[in-house]
Parts: sequence; C-alpha cells; structure tokens
Amino acid sequence: MHGGAGDMHGAMARGMEEMRQMQPTGDADRDFATMMKMHHQQAVDMSQAYLKEAKSPEMRKMAEKIIRDQKREIAQFDKWLQANK
Repeated sequence: MHGGAGDMHGAMARGMEEMRQMQPTGDADRDFATMMKMHHQQAVDMSQAYLKEAKSPEMRKMAEKIIRDQKREIAQFDKWLQANK
C-alpha cells in the first residue's frame, strides 16, 4: 500500500488497537460513549488521510461531510462524558 490507502489503513489499525486496549468500566453508557468516540475519531482520521489524495469530487464531499459530522458527534460524546463522570 502506498500514499492515501496506506495512511487510511494505518488510521484504521491505530483506532482498532486503541479500542482493543480500552478497559470496560462496567457502565454501559460510559463504555458506549467512549467506544463510539474512538470509532468516530477513526472515521475522521481515515477521511483526512483520504483527502490528501482524493480524486473523486463525490467522495471528497462525502469525506468532508464525515469529518464535519463526526467531529460534531465527538464533541457531543465529550460533553456527555464530562457531565457524567
């Protein structure tokens, strides 16, 4: 793999390793928010890696939307996690 594909694969592998290392708390709400935040960050990282070499205008728009939407949802998870320590 080279370029964007390698960067996307690397982002995915790092995210999966981070999720594997997460220690469940036993609180389903907190664990869900934490794991979804990681999952969303993985989508942001992959989309940003893709944009470095994007060719398709349609896929570029989709990646940009993913970044916007997922960052917004990450902020919502962060807010909930802070309020529910």
